[in-house]
Amino acid sequence: MKYIEKLQYITNDHPNLSHVEQVQLACEAGAKWVQYRCMSKPDEALLSDINAIAEICDDWGTTLIVSEHVHFAGKADIQGFHIEQANPDFTALRKLVGNDITLGGFANHFSDITRFANDGADYVTYGQLSATAIAANDLSPFSLDAYREAATKLRELNLQLPVLAVGAITLPDVAPLMEAGIYGVAISEVISSADDFIEAYQDFYDAVKG
Repeated sequence: MKYIEKLQYITNDHPNLSHVEQVQLACEAGAKWVQYRCMSKPDEALLSDINAIAEICDDWGTTLIVSEHVHFAGKADIQGFHIEQANPDFTALRKLVGNDITLGGFANHFSDITRFANDGADYVTYGQLSATAIAANDLSPFSLDAYREAATKLRELNLQLPVLAVGAITLPDVAPLMEAGIYGVAISEVISSADDFIEAYQDFYDAVKG
């Protein structure tokens, strides 16, 4: 099984911080995994961002995952892709990118998790815990019980797929999620919008690891 970090930082279209600046701050805070998520730029600008971010990640020993944009495979120093689209074909994606590239997906139903696991995904973000601009507007927020049930079913099925909670997670949410058996959390705007980005990231890191 590939290494999957328990705290994943996802970049966002922040009014005061570019995606590159967010990654720089995350790495300075100790991030070992960042996900570049930008759906608002043309390919040339995306690739410029990715190359700049890849250099930062290389300097800090940080894994770089790119949301969607699988067509950039082999064109930049990208370690993996996170697929958010509905019903992704991970079997075809695995054939496209090869076995060394990490593949993750977004699941809103437990059946998605088992299908992704069987089709070759390396990890899954599962949610949403709370309403968030990142997730589709028609997705209902999860209860903590939904995560607890998912963790229990994974153990019963002997599936080793890491499942991370996602969706406007706050710091007080982390301990109950980890106690429920969830592998980790994926965080975005709650860190980038904090008064102190680095301190906010490190608070989440301590909560996830603690």
